[in-house]
Amino acid sequence: MYGGLFRFVGEMGFFSRLGIIGFGIGIPLGLVMGFFLFIFSKPDKVKDPMIRPICELDSDALEELIPEIPLWVKHPDFNRVDWFNKFLAAMWPYLDKAICRRIRAMTKPIFAKYIGTFRIQSIEFESLSLGTLSPKLYGFKVHETDENELVMETAIRWAGNPDVVLVLRLFSLQIRIQLIDLQIFAAPQIVLKPLVPAFPCFSNIVVSLLEKPHVDFGLKILGGDIMSIPGLHQFVQEAIRKQVLNLYLWPRVFEIPILDASVGATKKPVGILHVNVVKALGLSKMDLLGTSDPYVKLSLIGERLPSKKTTIKMNNLNPVWNEKFKLVVKDPESQVLHLRVYDWDKVGGHDRLGMQLVPLKVLAPHETKELTLDLIKNTDINNHQNKKPRGQLVVELTFIPFRVESSKSSSRLDGSRSMVSQNERDIHDDFIGGGAGLLWVKIQGATSVEGKRHSDHYAVTHFRGEKKKTKMVKKCRDPVWNEEFPFMLEEPPLKEKIHIELKSRRSGLFSFLSKESLGHVEINLIDVVHNGRINQKYHLINSRHGMIHVEIQWTQ
Repeated sequence: MYGGLFRFVGEMGFFSRLGIIGFGIGIPLGLVMGFFLFIFSKPDKVKDPMIRPICELDSDALEELIPEIPLWVKHPDFNRVDWFNKFLAAMWPYLDKAICRRIRAMTKPIFAKYIGTFRIQSIEFESLSLGTLSPKLYGFKVHETDENELVMETAIRWAGNPDVVLVLRLFSLQIRIQLIDLQIFAAPQIVLKPLVPAFPCFSNIVVSLLEKPHVDFGLKILGGDIMSIPGLHQFVQEAIRKQVLNLYLWPRVFEIPILDASVGATKKPVGILHVNVVKALGLSKMDLLGTSDPYVKLSLIGERLPSKKTTIKMNNLNPVWNEKFKLVVKDPESQVLHLRVYDWDKVGGHDRLGMQLVPLKVLAPHETKELTLDLIKNTDINNHQNKKPRGQLVVELTFIPFRVESSKSSSRLDGSRSMVSQNERDIHDDFIGGGAGLLWVKIQGATSVEGKRHSDHYAVTHFRGEKKKTKMVKKCRDPVWNEEFPFMLEEPPLKEKIHIELKSRRSGLFSFLSKESLGHVEINLIDVVHNGRINQKYHLINSRHGMIHVEIQWTQ
C-alpha cells in the first residue's frame, strides 16, 4: 500500500517539474511570438481623417490647430515664401541626389573604422534617397543688425518619405536597417557672416535652433518596426531631442565654412611697428653741385594708408634724422616694411636714391633691432644696377603687439555699447592700464541724408587736431563708405570725444565754394575703452532724419 502511494507521489512530482519547465519555456516563447505579431502586423482598415471648415470647429479644436498655423499668419513681420517652396520642390530631385552623394562620401570613412571590429564584415547603403517630398518653409524673417552679417529666422517642416536602407553584415548574418516615415519640425536661425566682397559674399553659415525641435521616424530591423515597441519610441525621440539641443540650441551653433578665412576678410590690427629713421651714409650725388637733398618715405606693403615721410635734409649725403614713426601692423608674418630714399627737387619729380625691404617676421616682439641696410635700385636680383653702391640707411625697428583682448571686448555678440554707471566707470578706470594703443574708426555709411543744393556726400573725422576724410559718394541719399582710419595714441582716451561731420559739396571747378554741412555727431570714447568696441548708428545733430553708422575699436 505504501509502495503505491510513493509511486503516485513520484509521478506527481515528475508532472509538476514538467509543468514548471513548460511554463518557463511557454512564457518567453509567447512573448517573442507576440512581439513579432505586434511589429509585423498592419491594420486592415485605416479611416480617412475628417475634414471640416474652420468655422465649424469649436474652441478646443482651434487651440489644437494653433501650432500648425504658419508664422506669417501669427507674426506680421514674417514673410510668406511660397515662391521658395515651389523652387525647392522643383529642385528637390537634383538636391536629393547631390545630398545623398555627399552623405555616402562622408559616411564611407566612418563605416570603414568599424569593419573588422565586433565581427562586422561590411556596412553599406543598399539604398539611399531622401524621397520625393521636399521640406517646406512656413515663414521667413530677416533681422536688421549693425554687424557685418545677415540674420534670418524661419520654420522648417519636413514630413518626408525617405528610402534609406543600411545593410550590416555581422558573422554570417545580413541585417537590414531601414529608416521610414521621417518627420522634422524645427525653427532655426541662420546667420551669414562675415559678409565679404567675394562670391557668394559670405564666409560662413552659422545655424542654431531657437526652440526644441520635433523629430519622429520609424526604424525597421529585419523587417520589423522596432519603434512600435511601447516606451521605446518615446525614449529614442527624447534622447535625440536632448542630443540635438545640447549641440545646437542657441547660443550653441553649428558653423559651416564656405570660403577660406583669408578670402575677402578684413584683417584687424595686431600691433604697432615703431620705426626710428636714424641716419643715412654715403648717399649718391644727384644735384649739379655734387650733393643731394634726401628724405625717407616708409610704408607697409599692401596697406592703402598714406606713407610716412621724414623731413628733408638739404645738401647732405650723410643726413641724420632720428625721427620716429608708428605703423599699424595686421599680419607680422607676411607684411614687409618698404623704405625709400628720395632726393628732393624743387621742380619736377623727385629722384629715387635707393630702396630696401624689411620683412616684419625677422623682428622679435618688444625687442629693438638696429639694421644697417644697403640701398638698392629695385627688387630685381638680376638687375646689374643693384650692384652699384647707393649708400646705406640705418633704422631701429620695434614691433609691439597688442595685448590679448579681454572678455569684455571679445565676448560681446551684438557690438553695441554698454552703458555703465559713473561709479562703475570710476572703479573700472583703476583696472585699465595706461600705455599706447590704437583707436580704429570705421565710417560705414549714412542714411536719410540730403543737402539743399546737391547730394555728393563725404564724412570728416576730427580727433586731436587731426582730420581724416572719406571718399565722396555722388548723388546718393544713403552713402556707403566702409572706410577705416587709425589713430595711434600714447594713452587710453578716457575723457575725450571724437567729432564726425557729414558734408556735401558740388563737384566741379568751384566745388570748394559750395560745401554744406549736413549734420554731425560727437561720441564719448570712454565706452569704447571700457567695452573695447562699439558699433552703432547715431542720429546726426542738425539733421531731420539723418543717421550715421560708426564702428570704433580700441586696442592696446
